[in-house]
Amino acid sequence: MKISVPYVLIIALLIKCCCCESEQYRGNSIGKLNSYHHQVSGDVFAINETSLLIANFNYDGNGVDTFFWAGTNNRPGPVGFIVPNEYGKTDVLGRYFNKDITISLSDGKKLTDIKWFAIYDLTKQSTFGDVYIPDEFLPPKPQEITQLSSRSHGVSSGPLQLIDAKTIRIPKFTYNGAGTDTYFWVGVGPLPSTKGHKVPDEYGYLDPLRVYVEETINVELPGQLTIFDIDWFSIFNVATGENYGSATIPDNPNVPPSLTKTYAYKSSLPNCIQLHRDFQASWEIFGPQITIQLAGQIGEDDYLAFGMSGASNKARMVGADVTIAYIDGARGAATDYNITAEAACVKVLGQYRGVCRDELVGGQDNNQLHTVERIDGVTIITYRRTLISSDPGDKEYKTNGTSHMIWAIGRLDKKKEPFFHDVYPRGSTAIELVPKEPFYNCVQFSYSNKDKREPWETTRIIDRTLRTYTATLGPAGGKRGYRGITGNPSSGLAWYINGDLIPELWMQRGLTYAFIVHGGNDPHSPEFYNPLIITDEPHGGFDRLKEEEQKNVRVLAGIQFTLRGQPRPTAAGALCLKRHKGIDRRLDDNFPTFKKFNRSLLLDCDKGDPALLEVTPNSSWPDVVYYNSYTHSNMGWKIHIVDSFNLLHSSAIHSSAALVAPICILFVIYHHFILL
Repeated sequence: MKISVPYVLIIALLIKCCCCESEQYRGNSIGKLNSYHHQVSGDVFAINETSLLIANFNYDGNGVDTFFWAGTNNRPGPVGFIVPNEYGKTDVLGRYFNKDITISLSDGKKLTDIKWFAIYDLTKQSTFGDVYIPDEFLPPKPQEITQLSSRSHGVSSGPLQLIDAKTIRIPKFTYNGAGTDTYFWVGVGPLPSTKGHKVPDEYGYLDPLRVYVEETINVELPGQLTIFDIDWFSIFNVATGENYGSATIPDNPNVPPSLTKTYAYKSSLPNCIQLHRDFQASWEIFGPQITIQLAGQIGEDDYLAFGMSGASNKARMVGADVTIAYIDGARGAATDYNITAEAACVKVLGQYRGVCRDELVGGQDNNQLHTVERIDGVTIITYRRTLISSDPGDKEYKTNGTSHMIWAIGRLDKKKEPFFHDVYPRGSTAIELVPKEPFYNCVQFSYSNKDKREPWETTRIIDRTLRTYTATLGPAGGKRGYRGITGNPSSGLAWYINGDLIPELWMQRGLTYAFIVHGGNDPHSPEFYNPLIITDEPHGGFDRLKEEEQKNVRVLAGIQFTLRGQPRPTAAGALCLKRHKGIDRRLDDNFPTFKKFNRSLLLDCDKGDPALLEVTPNSSWPDVVYYNSYTHSNMGWKIHIVDSFNLLHSSAIHSSAALVAPICILFVIYHHFILL
């Protein structure tokens, strides 16, 4: 990622914007409400074919039987129909004071079907205010424009669609991904040029574009930028100045206004870099210290991670020196972490490995928390640290040359420790900490109702004849997988039982069941050592708990205690792991079902025998218990313990439960386990 002075890059873009009206685009103006009674006033805009925005709406609320009213006659009168209020209800109108409201016609009616809109009292048959729809009025709607020109690198698409003032849809988009520094790029002028502005991809990333093969995607213009401020949209290589394909944006298209809101946050520090649509970092070096401010549009249980890469010339997680920043209620944290393995912090043969606080690995927290605030969903944390630290795991913040930084957004566990990140770049972010001129390319945060995809369907294995389960590991499946199914943050890996991702299991009391466990048996591995356990609490990670916390957990299987009361796992078998086959893990949520996601994975097994964990639920077992990992939290899910299988359960057998995975059959035969 190359850095250049942003003022030169965006000045042409701003020229056109400055020439436009400074007011926010609200839709196609119909006119001002004519005011007759009860202090009615406001400006009326058409948002689309069925909806109106009434801006700065006023009404004193003193009418007896007053409604939003519309009709097809030449003027307002008793013949018409009620338009539901902003909540979709046909209640008598109350008081409004300078309020912006959006209302929609019901029963399939369109604005082109009516001649006027009014605030009308049905009992008194009196019009308090109205506006007339102009003849041949055209409400805003998505506009279809030309397709991307095909210049090079396989760029092609269907006709682009301007969905609203900030959103561009690219149907059947294809690009071979071979450009070195290529982005979605917009600007002003007759042709695409380097004097433009980067547009985040469909996931909000500002990385060079990946490979696309006939994918239909939506991209949103950043900050306060709208399609009225640009002349072209391009697939553009910033390093070489090449336009791989572009489309011209027509002047003043009649499109709906965007529902995206922008927040007027601006860092007070002189340097700022936009890392992602929802994350920016700013900094200033003064004397031997650097002040860093992290700002992110994240949830209350999320964290922001930012720091020096483990390698001097590229992104590397292992060896990195990062800060984990978050807000916990009224308190904030900017904690110094050292990364020695790509896993949550675990104790490996007496030493802490993984993403661990400096204090656990022989160092000290060199960050000094300065300010903490959360405004309109944006978490803002400022901290200071010395440029050079005496801790062996800390990196030097250099005042000359290029520094490679890594960053991420993820979820916190119940102890406010970082779980595996959800949002992260493919490469490092290269910045000059002391640029010749202040570097600032950050834009205002924007919020919209982003695509919230439903979790994959939960698998339920309910089979009275099934006695053997094969437990392997695999990716947790993004927000639609483990996190979406359980509501808990994910460690990145999860249990696959008989080939399914964290299915719910049903077992009958008094019967014996066997788990053939392939969770890894190398205790030196912080990532891939996962003995299977069954307990009465949902999170697992028994080895990570303090001694007092362990006493509150009822262990049902998978752990033995020594004479001194020390826990020892009993079900650690050779690793079988499903891996991504050359697919970016950040795209896991693109798979509509787990079945399709599972087909994209490749099973890889180490040499060695699996472990056998036999369990016989009895009357003392709770009705719901949990299978999990001994070393890592949040990798498994529920086991339902029943006294008997009723007819409903017998008829609800999941198709995958009736078939034991081939690997299970092989190992069952190998170990001569025949369970009836």
